[in-house]
Amino acid sequence: MILAEVDVRVRTPMVSDSLDAIGIRNNVMNTSVRPLAPGMRALGLAATIDFKPDDTFDELNPYGVAIDFLDTLQIGELAVVATGAVSFSAFWGELFSAAAIGRGATGVVCDGPLRDVEAIKSLGFAAFSASARPLDYKGRMRIHSTREIVVCAGVEVNPGDAVIADADGVVVVPKKYIAQVFTSANAKAQNEKTVLKDLVAGKSVRQVWNSYGIL
Repeated sequence: MILAEVDVRVRTPMVSDSLDAIGIRNNVMNTSVRPLAPGMRALGLAATIDFKPDDTFDELNPYGVAIDFLDTLQIGELAVVATGAVSFSAFWGELFSAAAIGRGATGVVCDGPLRDVEAIKSLGFAAFSASARPLDYKGRMRIHSTREIVVCAGVEVNPGDAVIADADGVVVVPKKYIAQVFTSANAKAQNEKTVLKDLVAGKSVRQVWNSYGIL
């Protein structure tokens, strides 16, 4: 299963339910992380970057690690920015988003603030964050690691895990379960379409539950 095959009707609740079914019950990021705009949806393989507080920086090359990270983004990846949920600065903005678009990335999820919010919306880039703040991270935070295991909004994220984000939240699927979970979520999307039709047509909830086992 590759992510390009995921049914467009698949939403985070279906993926969360599919994780629950295999005993993975805590891979939904906390409620602080929200989309920048209604209707935003992102699905991709995690490319992780981790920030730590630090007031020192290289005056000649303050963004060197970030530049290198952005230049490694691949088609279908989604940037996962772990900050320890701090708000000392923003960690992503318009130009980072433009670079990500140019590399074929599908979105960004950050448990700290973003900036250039209206500009990111104008780009049409799917961005999810805890808040917004105009401060530059230079001299406030530093990049501790890239493409290593991080904890973002309460969930451990490994490089290559699948991340799906929409209005309901952000769900992380461990890479070893991607095929299994999204096969199940695709099936749920198909069945929920039928369930919805039956409920709207007036069938009882009990009838629908007995027929499909879905609510």
